[in-house]
Amino acid sequence: MKACVPLIVVILCGLAWAGNLESCASRCDEKFNRDAACQCDRRCPHHDDCCPDYEHLCAADEGPPEPKAFLDPKDAIPASHLYSAPSSCQGRCREAYDKHHPCHCNDRCQEFGDCCEDFDSLCGDREGFSHSSDAITTEELQSISEVIYRVDTNKAQKEDIVLNSQNRVSPSETGNQVDRCPEPLFTYVNEKLFSKPTYAAFINLLNNYQRATGHGEHFSAQQLEEQGIFLREVMKTAVMKELYGFLHHQNRYSSEQEFVDDLENMWFGLYSRGHEEGDSSGFEHVFSGEVKKGKVVGFHNWIRFYLQEKEGLLDYYSHNYDGPWNSYPDVLAMQFNWDGYYKEVGSAFIGSSPEFEFALYSLCFITRPGKKCRLSLGGYPLAIQTYTWDKTTYGNGRKFIATAYVVSSTQ
Repeated sequence: MKACVPLIVVILCGLAWAGNLESCASRCDEKFNRDAACQCDRRCPHHDDCCPDYEHLCAADEGPPEPKAFLDPKDAIPASHLYSAPSSCQGRCREAYDKHHPCHCNDRCQEFGDCCEDFDSLCGDREGFSHSSDAITTEELQSISEVIYRVDTNKAQKEDIVLNSQNRVSPSETGNQVDRCPEPLFTYVNEKLFSKPTYAAFINLLNNYQRATGHGEHFSAQQLEEQGIFLREVMKTAVMKELYGFLHHQNRYSSEQEFVDDLENMWFGLYSRGHEEGDSSGFEHVFSGEVKKGKVVGFHNWIRFYLQEKEGLLDYYSHNYDGPWNSYPDVLAMQFNWDGYYKEVGSAFIGSSPEFEFALYSLCFITRPGKKCRLSLGGYPLAIQTYTWDKTTYGNGRKFIATAYVVSSTQ
């Protein structure tokens, strides 16, 4: 009998070890484990291989992921050097997910925004795939984004902004927290821009928030009125009128008032990102910026960046992506220190009007919530990634904006 004791212990320990690999207990944020029955790393929702208790144990206190470092096409390793994989859905509809493929054709690729470009035409109408008869196509999104780009008359002109972008770093260096740029990013900004109604209304909102999560937001009557003023001013612009006209034509909204009411809820409605009821909102996160767990989250607006840099509260460190545009709006992905807290990648439009950003982010959240939204500006492709706040909802289960930011077209 004594000889059997070690064997029993081994068996019991083995069962306990195997059981642990079917749960995320003590495994949150671990690296991929090929021996585990299910995974607990941050990518497991994307690969649909999370353990059943992942959401409960690992994702409960986390917001949406911050944007990844931009990867310039010049810095990328050609796919042909790594593997040979199809980039079309021809003959691939409903195939199993394969991480080695550059794009996918399964029934969840739309959810994750990684479908092949011909997914809709080849797979979208097949049995087993959700494909609404009034779905908005990528081509329609690219068309309306070009219209919005064209009618943004309040954007900065080339002479209104002088940038000093200085040193560029590779995507792998963005987490180093090294100040590689001794000079400010903005050499000059024509502040006459800020007297325009939408700019003035936007700037008035920026000081209405406590940047640290976990501290509830409490708005005065004046601050609530400032939210209303901003919405009224942007709705006067051609940018927002074009956006509403497009969404109305697509049967998303029956009236302009319904549209404005929804914008107010999705952007300014409060939810709890930390441990305090109503400590965050989509507008605060995206445009004003927040600090959570010792790091900057959100903060994707050039006006906010400029004003904080001017006050000496923001130190520009470097950039790792510069868009292809030779006029405004442009796109830049920056690394910076915001009054003691680091931002690894803060992508933002540069020189755009407030209504332009508000329109494009809203367009993508309404039509591609939680997915990658592929647009076109002046003939150049780009994408916007949005995430929904899934813990609380408003009006018939609609979701708040958790975040929205611009990404390179290659991501």
